[in-house]
Amino acid sequence: MPPLRRNSLPSQSPPLAAMEARSVDAIPRGGEWQYEPKWDGFRCLLYRDGGHVDLRSKSGEDLTRYFPELVEAALELKASVFLLDGEIVVPHGKAFSFDDLLQRIHPAASRVRKLSRETPALYLAFDLLATSEHGELSAKPLRERRPLLEQFAKVQFKSNRTFRLSAASTSYATAEKWLARAGGGCDGVIAKRLDLCYQSGNRDGMQKIKNFRSADCVVGGFRYATNKLNGSKVVGSLLLGLYDDRGLLHHVGFSSAIKQQEKPALTARLEALIAKPGFTGNAPGGPSRWSTERSAQWCPLKPKLVVEVAYDHFSGDRFRHGTSILRWRPDKSPNQCTFDQLKQKTADPMKMLA
Repeated sequence: MPPLRRNSLPSQSPPLAAMEARSVDAIPRGGEWQYEPKWDGFRCLLYRDGGHVDLRSKSGEDLTRYFPELVEAALELKASVFLLDGEIVVPHGKAFSFDDLLQRIHPAASRVRKLSRETPALYLAFDLLATSEHGELSAKPLRERRPLLEQFAKVQFKSNRTFRLSAASTSYATAEKWLARAGGGCDGVIAKRLDLCYQSGNRDGMQKIKNFRSADCVVGGFRYATNKLNGSKVVGSLLLGLYDDRGLLHHVGFSSAIKQQEKPALTARLEALIAKPGFTGNAPGGPSRWSTERSAQWCPLKPKLVVEVAYDHFSGDRFRHGTSILRWRPDKSPNQCTFDQLKQKTADPMKMLA
């Protein structure tokens, strides 16, 4: 991140890369952990530099034009220079609606403005990375950044209800309650190391725990269904991929739980992206015990689409069973879909034997 000063905002990139989370099976214990609700929204680094406000997704994509109400609210805060890490959510009744959030990623500015009035978003802040008063804070441990965030929120958010302070606790029992009550816009628990500085661009300081396992995957190809709908071929399953540390996209499984009414539009969307090679590493039909004659009959795609899927087991660099589609993730970059997000601390199976 460059020295914090007016007009220091980079024109093409966020001030720093967002800290990422590693998916684990259980809430970690210990005095070095802080727990937070895991919000079901768009992760966003929000940077204000005088009259300029910049909103960036975790992948570095510019979200500013999609949330004009957040820009306006940020300009109303007393602080004129700051960098926050948080989540964009859209309230719907007593919950947060991810579907309403997805509607914002629309090319028409008039549509975005209309939705910003009808379904205004909130910004839930959970980290403070810089202010004009304290300078850059990303090098400080979380146990120092969190009190500064709480002080910042007390002063800045008091008269601005678009910005909210996300809850945090060092109580394991509280984290368990949050996980048990997940739903309605909170889909799990985040655990962060209090003793570490902001882990920009890596997963070493943050873990996420859900009541189900999920992963973000690239759609590297698809297969047509064996039957036909209205006389036309439609998609039958999506072929999922993850990148390794060499940048190769490997086929790791499939998802066929596609709603029938969504298949025609999805088929057209996929067909517009058909291009070789699709997978640049292990591909469907490659040597494996699961290969079948049908596994070679697939259409490769440009690596443009990201989908979040739920799964029950991942081993041997692939999903052992079919996955369930949770949602499309236009806010995430395909190159973020790596094997690293699935690395977990696993129990020693020998200790489970009598």
